[in-house]
Amino acid sequence: MTIDRRTFGKTIGLGLGAAAVSMSGLGGTTAASAVTPAVTTHKSFARLKQVKAGLLNVGYAELGPAHGPVVICLHGWPYDIHSYADVAPLLAAEGYRVIVPYLRGYGTTRFLSAGTVRNAQQSAFALDIIALMDVLRIRKAVLAGFDWGSRTADCIAALWPHRVKALVSVSGYLITNLEAQQTPLPPKAEYAWWYQYYFATERGELAMNIQQDRHDLARLVWDVVSPTWNFDDATFERTAAAFENPDYPAIVIGNYRWRLGLVPGERRYDHYENVLQTKPLISVPTVTLDPARDPFTAPGDGSTYRNMFTGKYRHHTLEGIGHNLPQEAPADFAAAVIEADHL
Repeated sequence: MTIDRRTFGKTIGLGLGAAAVSMSGLGGTTAASAVTPAVTTHKSFARLKQVKAGLLNVGYAELGPAHGPVVICLHGWPYDIHSYADVAPLLAAEGYRVIVPYLRGYGTTRFLSAGTVRNAQQSAFALDIIALMDVLRIRKAVLAGFDWGSRTADCIAALWPHRVKALVSVSGYLITNLEAQQTPLPPKAEYAWWYQYYFATERGELAMNIQQDRHDLARLVWDVVSPTWNFDDATFERTAAAFENPDYPAIVIGNYRWRLGLVPGERRYDHYENVLQTKPLISVPTVTLDPARDPFTAPGDGSTYRNMFTGKYRHHTLEGIGHNLPQEAPADFAAAVIEADHL
């Protein structure tokens, strides 16, 4: 269904308390008339935490009650934890314990060993989050993400469904199938992925290692993929600081080259990738979101990937919203998390 972003959060009942959320308006049969309450903009998280988990020392923000149901919010490229600076307080106010980690190569997350391969294949990110859950003693969580974050959450839901209470996946099913990646897309779709092919070149890799170039490239991507989002310079610069992580260029270049089949993965991840290459179905309760102004969003109602989700399921298309959905429409994203949790 297509949702007017001004009414989606109110339809769900955001602000009424997680346990008292009314689900009657989510099936598309009831038209919502009220406007979503205004979201207070948070410039940043008050403080960050660090914890050793798996191969990493992970930097993350945490909000909400320590014993509340856990939501893990996962960012994409070229973004960081601040995509959830407004989402996290909304969910915390509903009683959730919200964890927002920097992915490998971003912000304050660091590799524990200089000798660790700066690998950026999809299963590596998934295992990073499982390791974080283990060290934080989180048995099960709602996973919510966009871009790289959707892909990571989808991989975890497919590989370890017992660790996922529910899933919110912007742009639907994003598990990378390397064989399918070899098939050309329609020219308009290929055009939207211009930077992926730029990163496949030595010229693109050099640009990512030049501070001003990687800064300006990210800003260009923000402008193009979120054409209706009126963000200010300070909002972008707050996130751009995360790109000064010394491993950021290698992780970004490695991610896109791996997805194109230009670089191999590591043998330690072969088992997981072999499963992911079979296009595994996702059985956990899921809400998928399509931002209508995102150039990567396929036309339609999510039907192109609907059959990949076999559990309880809802889909919404948010009109007027671009790629960075959680930061552009935080109340709607938070509402989708609550919706998924109550499926």
